[in-house]
Amino acid sequence: MNNWRQKLRVGALAAGLLGAGAVSASGCLNRPIETVEPRTTTTLVERLTQSAVDKIDLLLVIDNSRSMADKQAILALAVPDLANQLINPVCINPDDGTPAPTQPAGPLEECPAGFEREFEPILDIHIGVITSSLGSHGSDTCTGERDITENDRGRLINRSGDGGTVVTYDANNFLAWDPDANNPAKNPPGETDRDNLVDNLTQLVQGAGEVGCGFEATLESWYRFLADPEPYQSVELDGDQARLVGVDEDLLAQRRAFMRPDSLLAIVMLTDENDCSIRDSGIGWLSAQGENPGGSGSFRLWAARPECAEDPNDPCCLSCVLNPGECPVDGAAEAACNYAAGSPPRLTEEEDPLNLRCWEQKRRFGIDFMYDLDRYSNALRSGELPDRRGELVPNPIFTDLDPSDDNSAVRDTGLVFLAGIVGVPWQFIARTTGANGEGDPDLLAGLDSSGEPVGGFQSFDELITNGTWDRILGDPTCYDVGGDNANTSCLPGSPLMIESAATRTAQGLPDASAPLTNPINGHEYTTGTRGDLQYACIFDLQAPVDCTDGMNTTGCDCGTGDPVDNALCFDTATSMFGNTQFRAKAYPGIRHLQVLRDVASQGIVGSICPAQQGSPDSADFGYRPAVGSIVERLKQALGGQCLPRSLTPDIEGNVPCVIIEARRISEGTSCQDVCNAPGRSFIDPEDPAVIAAQNDPTTTDANAPNCFCEINQLTGTDRDACQNDDSDAPVNAETGASVDGWCYVDAATVPRTGNPAIVENCPPTEQRIIRFVNAGQGEGGATLFITCSGE
Repeated sequence: MNNWRQKLRVGALAAGLLGAGAVSASGCLNRPIETVEPRTTTTLVERLTQSAVDKIDLLLVIDNSRSMADKQAILALAVPDLANQLINPVCINPDDGTPAPTQPAGPLEECPAGFEREFEPILDIHIGVITSSLGSHGSDTCTGERDITENDRGRLINRSGDGGTVVTYDANNFLAWDPDANNPAKNPPGETDRDNLVDNLTQLVQGAGEVGCGFEATLESWYRFLADPEPYQSVELDGDQARLVGVDEDLLAQRRAFMRPDSLLAIVMLTDENDCSIRDSGIGWLSAQGENPGGSGSFRLWAARPECAEDPNDPCCLSCVLNPGECPVDGAAEAACNYAAGSPPRLTEEEDPLNLRCWEQKRRFGIDFMYDLDRYSNALRSGELPDRRGELVPNPIFTDLDPSDDNSAVRDTGLVFLAGIVGVPWQFIARTTGANGEGDPDLLAGLDSSGEPVGGFQSFDELITNGTWDRILGDPTCYDVGGDNANTSCLPGSPLMIESAATRTAQGLPDASAPLTNPINGHEYTTGTRGDLQYACIFDLQAPVDCTDGMNTTGCDCGTGDPVDNALCFDTATSMFGNTQFRAKAYPGIRHLQVLRDVASQGIVGSICPAQQGSPDSADFGYRPAVGSIVERLKQALGGQCLPRSLTPDIEGNVPCVIIEARRISEGTSCQDVCNAPGRSFIDPEDPAVIAAQNDPTTTDANAPNCFCEINQLTGTDRDACQNDDSDAPVNAETGASVDGWCYVDAATVPRTGNPAIVENCPPTEQRIIRFVNAGQGEGGATLFITCSGE
């Protein structure tokens, strides 16, 4: 055994293997190497992810509150783009990436000679739609009495835009794309007609509506459907405490049918307001309460202690109604909270309009009624989540929800993506910018001098490199950012991304005396007692809306009782404000952006304010740039994950890694016989790497492997074939025999390790992969583990 191999195995035992992936994989290897004490050897432990993904589960999460109809209409127009790019990837010239002059009509057709698909067509796609409406949380609002869409319960919807229902796959409320009639995984078969799929999906998007709950729980909605270990059936009040009752078995049945354990899971959020995911237990319901419980008149929350205005993270930032504990109860605290009389003051209607209950809660109320954002980033990355009692249980996203079938693979975190088409100006996140540092609409989807696409929205790495995160988000965790005494070091670099009810003219934004002079949000306006925030961005409606028409009152911002200086209501033809709405708006999506930043490369940022809607054939039309950014990111995973860091081959050309294939075999089957196959060798069950694999935290009794094979690293002329023959089935140039196993290809080294054509679809800084060839690819249902070591 080589010296590095011995060190590797000892290191693997000490560190443990931290994850599992599915078959036919390439390594993420994106975590830093960790030193294993007391040795000087360093060990890198990583899970492997699928390189040949053959199924996608796509969940659309749509804000269905007032003012969303115009955005839903734009999304409906983008649906064909999204479907086509996944279903029927374009054929390109493998040498220069140019598209073929003629494209195949469908995914089962071949590319013209000399061209190949950007990635293999996905022939198995589930697409579902849920809304942001989760009901009352125990309060008296969003009970469903006004409209049933106030509480969609986190379940998949099957409503159509005309008030009817959409025919879904096996009556499970989602669509299934299944053009291959011979697909044994689909029983009954799914949709084979692309036009029918697009039409049904468009109807589902429009069926979300815009009369849902105004407390938009965009984040909690997808968490409820995909990840909540115990989604509740109902909420009951026990005194002033909300209690979760029962388990929503209908939702769990939808989840089991929709989400496969080995699919690429993509979540796409569409919302024009910040997230308001209210805690469903305890006193969270108070933040949505409209009327005084058991009494008359409007309910108002209690005032906050004075510390909240200075620093909401101060331990003494509390509501006056709460026990102050060791915090002072004299001086400013007594003046604010009236502790001596025992009658904590309530806020006024102007200080606490119901419409702003989710805005800066800790600063204004001394209580944060919403879920912590770690809840959502953990759901996309962690193998375990807390249940109602706080006990850790398996995360459904990384669990085989149906152990009775023959698919026991476990999804890797590298196959989970969250996209947000949210309240952020497209000018700030556009990949190509003009001289002023903002997006240039003429370049949003353009080409550079070499003909390479430079348009669309910035990737996570680009958002960091360009300082965009600082501009659009700042650091909301240091404390809430919109108060008069806010720490300016926490603020987003652009005042447009500051949540504020007051005008932001002090930060340099124009007021209504200079209408529409800001090209992004027009101008600041007088919100008054309306209970509104200033806008992050606005955009032209395709057709103006008369807000005095009784048919247009839902979501209209220019009615007779609305402020008269709103940028949405300015008529450029007459240079006057009126009751016709010409533009739509979006508010800063701060909580969404926080989660998207926290999940790093798993997050995709898009703007809900489109650059233009006048030229449908243009690449920057509507949400086409956002869809393009989503597909661009998914494409990297669909084609196999590239490695962000390099490995160092030894003098013989081997890299210090061991790859283990963990399988579950039937009783009486010999593991040695199973491993005595091309590209594999039997590995001792007592080997430290095997023991570490058995201790993998994502493994459960139901899917625990009982047979471990090592997939062989290729050497000599077999390795040469793997590293240089870019065909689908490389062969040894000297013997003509198939090569079975894996090799390391790195086009970023000098000299290159292998043929750069093999990694040409990787990002420029990640042009390296672990390549599995022929019989060396993992078996269906197996899990692959990799452990690498270095000095």
